[in-house]
Amino acid sequence: MQERQTVEWKESWKNKYLKWICGYANAYGGTLVIGKNENGIVTGISNPRKLLKRLSKKITKTTGITANISLLRTGDLEYLEIAVEKYPVLLSYRGKYYYRSDSIMRTIDGWELEKALSRNQCMYWDGIPTETILDRVLFLQIH
Repeated sequence: MQERQTVEWKESWKNKYLKWICGYANAYGGTLVIGKNENGIVTGISNPRKLLKRLSKKITKTTGITANISLLRTGDLEYLEIAVEKYPVLLSYRGKYYYRSDSIMRTIDGWELEKALSRNQCMYWDGIPTETILDRVLFLQIH
């Protein structure tokens, strides 16, 4: 397996990877492997069982995502594979929305965020009742 849009290798865990997990859920899903170097060679991690338990709770608590975390072994070295499915709704981490695009993790904001949230709520202009659109226009004109 090679690194690509849906697969990333890291030698050790850093809390900033919670944004990456959120970004995978908002994009196409993906897998974050902890304990492999940038060439895909297993380097292993210390206390993998303790980290597995800690990450399972941390991911769910901070992002609402239920990730599938597997403890894997190559020879004497153990590493973790965190698999995240694409979520049907847009998720945030600490109030920001992230998206994995190619090998880049980026923030979704502004018009792009508004469009994505509307899409997730199935709110398209052609699907909103005319009265609701008129109410919004009148509100904007008054205020």
